[in-house]
Amino acid sequence: MYEKELPLTESMFFILLALRHPNHGYGVTQEVEAMTGGRVVLGAGTLYGALKTMQKKDWIRLLDTARDPRGKKEYQITETGRNLLEAETARMKEAVQTAERVMHHEEI
Repeated sequence: MYEKELPLTESMFFILLALRHPNHGYGVTQEVEAMTGGRVVLGAGTLYGALKTMQKKDWIRLLDTARDPRGKKEYQITETGRNLLEAETARMKEAVQTAERVMHHEEI
């Protein structure tokens, strides 16, 4: 069902993962950097471009800004986004399992 959307870019994968609970843009950036041990650092253009794209595709939703007293926009993953994240995780697991099997056994 989600095959045409896969594979996700690394940035989109980690943004969706960071939005499993409500978060604002800077919070997403911080969480992604923490999750990846500093390996993935999202620039503002990458982040906000991805957020806009994911909103259009209904992978995330903008929450009511009244929830955040600072007036920052908060986003959260949708059911569609969660299903896509699960499909991408399964795809990556399969790829890793295949690579491990081939590298350790040299069999196809």
